[in-house]
This record gives sequence, C-alpha cells and structure tokens, in this order.
Amino acid sequence: MKKTVISYWLFVISVASFANNEQPITNNQLHPIHLSITEITYSEKDKALQITSRLFIDDLELAIRAQRKEAELDILEPKNNLTTQQLVINYLSEHLKIKLDGKYTKLKFLAVEREDISLIAYIEIEGIKKMKTLEVFNDAIMSIHEDQSNLVHVTFKSPVKSVRLTVNSPSEKFNFEKNER
Repeated sequence: MKKTVISYWLFVISVASFANNEQPITNNQLHPIHLSITEITYSEKDKALQITSRLFIDDLELAIRAQRKEAELDILEPKNNLTTQQLVINYLSEHLKIKLDGKYTKLKFLAVEREDISLIAYIEIEGIKKMKTLEVFNDAIMSIHEDQSNLVHVTFKSPVKSVRLTVNSPSEKFNFEKNER
C-alpha cells in the first residue's frame, strides 16, 4: 500500500508541476521523469481485472510517432479519420500484455481520457473466476526513453503487489497461490 501511495503522489506531483490545460504539450514542457503507472485490480463482483494505465502525453506521442513513422503526428488532434483512442489502443495492444496462468489474455479497451498532461487508458479482462499467476509485460515508452519506469500495482485478494518495470526487465510474474508470498 505504501508503494502505491508513494508512486501515485510522484505521478500527481509530476503532473501538477507541468499541467497546462490552455496550451498543447510541447517539447519545451518536457517533464524530468519518465514514468507510467498501471493499476490492476480484481473485482470479485464483476469477475474481472480492471486496469488503468497512466502515461504522459508527450512521451506517448513520441512513441506512437516512432511506431507509425509519422514525425508530425499529433495524438490529441490526429488527422486522416484517426482518433486519440484508436492510436493509444493500437500502441498499448503491442506494448502491454497480460498472461493469466501462463496464457495470454484479450484486453478489452473501454476508454481513453485526458487528465492534465497524461492520458489514462481504461482496460478490462472479463471472466476471471480464479487465477494462480498473473504476468505483466509493459515496455511502453521504453524505445523512446531508456530510463522509462513502468510501475505496476496489482491487487488480487491480498495486499497490493508492486513492481518497477524497466528496459532491462519489462515483465514480472505475480504468484497468488496460498503458499506463495
């Protein structure tokens, strides 16, 4: 819980320090920390994993530009009948992957919204009655910033388990068997 609170406040402070709703984000407003936060919470009621992933807009835009080979792409106001949501979903589909009990799962992207200088993707994995392991792969933004840290917090019938994913270690396996810590 303490790690979740600390990482949340680091993200909030970074966002608050550089937020400017009036002007678009430019390279002149780059933030000093390269960080994303993904929270994965099991909903007993819905039998689903509910996921939120927060990424800085400027970092995400650079990564999507590189992926699409479109140097002038504006992810907040894309052209050619594209939407911000489509761009983010296409990007995260390749860079955020989850395995349950050793099998890849289908991520259901619900929405993408802007909050200050970050975008939040809302994702769900339905039909989860039980799970012994959950493996998260998240290399978002790592091709752009080698110092990128992707924090992942998982809550499943126990205290929060957290990990910092980096370019050298972009995945982590969480165990939820009764004998495991």
